[in-house]
Amino acid sequence: VDDFGDDFGLTAKLSDRSIDPAAVVAYMQQALTVLLQHMDTASTTALSELSIITEQENHQLLEVFNATEVSYPKDKTIVDLFQQQVSKTPDAIAVVYQEASLSYKALDQRSNQLARYLITKGIQPDDLVGICLDRSLELLVGILGILKSGGAYVPIDPEYPKARIDYMMEDSGVKVLLSTTECSAFFSDRDDLELVLLDSDWNSIIGKHALRKLKRVATPNDLAYVIYTSGSTGQPKGVMIAHKNVSNLLYSQTNYFQITAKDRFLAFSSFSFDASVEQMYLSLLNGAILHIVPKDILLDVQGVTKLLVDKKITHLHAVPSFLRELPFIKGSSLKRIISGGDVFDSEIFKNWGNKSVRVINEFGPTETTVTSSQNEVKKATIPHNIGQPIANTQIYIVNPDNKVVPTAVVGELCIGGAGLARGYLNQKALTKERFVANPFKKGERIYKTGDLARWLPDGTVEFIGRKDTQVKIRGYRIELGEIENALSLLPKVQQSCVLAREDGHGS
Repeated sequence: VDDFGDDFGLTAKLSDRSIDPAAVVAYMQQALTVLLQHMDTASTTALSELSIITEQENHQLLEVFNATEVSYPKDKTIVDLFQQQVSKTPDAIAVVYQEASLSYKALDQRSNQLARYLITKGIQPDDLVGICLDRSLELLVGILGILKSGGAYVPIDPEYPKARIDYMMEDSGVKVLLSTTECSAFFSDRDDLELVLLDSDWNSIIGKHALRKLKRVATPNDLAYVIYTSGSTGQPKGVMIAHKNVSNLLYSQTNYFQITAKDRFLAFSSFSFDASVEQMYLSLLNGAILHIVPKDILLDVQGVTKLLVDKKITHLHAVPSFLRELPFIKGSSLKRIISGGDVFDSEIFKNWGNKSVRVINEFGPTETTVTSSQNEVKKATIPHNIGQPIANTQIYIVNPDNKVVPTAVVGELCIGGAGLARGYLNQKALTKERFVANPFKKGERIYKTGDLARWLPDGTVEFIGRKDTQVKIRGYRIELGEIENALSLLPKVQQSCVLAREDGHGS
């Protein structure tokens, strides 16, 4: 029985205190029966190919728990959806930075001018255009201008170490980069790069182009952005996301959150971090107001608290390490608090739960377009519950042979559906390793996340941890191997081991 349990995952059921012992016994009897039936009809089958799952449970795991199919604007790009909104609310405020703001019409026209200029530089669909500047109105103009030109943007945080910036530039092959006079110093040594300065070049060059709407350039299958994440080989890797991936995310989240033009968003995440995609477009594609603030304010809980009240923010999406420190704000306009990027912290619910504010835990890797599952938290006792898959997304929990494991048994979490990235830029082998053929849907792919999880009986997923050394620190995905590799390059270091450790306050 011990061997049987080890091979088929029943040890997890036997040790799970949340499951009634009688149910475990019943399940064991059922599993043995199914196993013996399979052995009887296929006695030459290898042990790894046998299953203890009944047809009914298999149907539940593959179909019932993944019944997420809905129609969405798969024929629309981000640009199409934005311009639809501009036509509805041209004079409404779209984005605010400190005392300055742009209406939807002004944001549309300025990005049209930039797009025309980029097209004269030869930008075409799937061309990568870098963008490196501080938080500002120009950042939004730049991103939309790149998308309208047909290109895909590569966000580069000006606070990154120069070595990391240099690697991203080399790997992406960017030949045109949007920046400002201040941030352009990072690229002064690059002779092969054309810098477009959105401050000093605007009046003399970019602003001379026409304001009117452009003809459609990109298609839903073309790339929208490439965001770099930490890599175990010592270098970051670029994840390629298409317009159609983002369209599904925004359609799903608009409905789930019930976003309206009356909402006010805070652009909390760095624009080189994929959570910014949800925060930015969910606002702009629904007629809401997006507030961009300097980074130093976001690092101060008291500063954010004042901002939330003064700007009447209704939608706050941030990492749990920040949200746990945010006290309940009496009289705030917040409708919803979204925790993402790391394991949900119960302190968030203690502060905000049951106070007319929706508290939602989101989960999803960059490779599946920001959010793949979500759970509206109703109690603080299950911080690892990441909920159910979002629209047009499938979750599979499998063993090393890519076969589904029973409910409550731990396996690797794999994700399929409309959010799946094209793959990793310039890394065919890694793409082939992580984006594999979907064994449950012919002609489709799934992404092997490297996360361990299990289905709960109610159709939600419990996150268990990682099967490798990857960690999350303040919402950022970090491969410890990347740091070890960097340390190993130092001449006096023979060996290194990097650990992520918590202090007494959970930091």
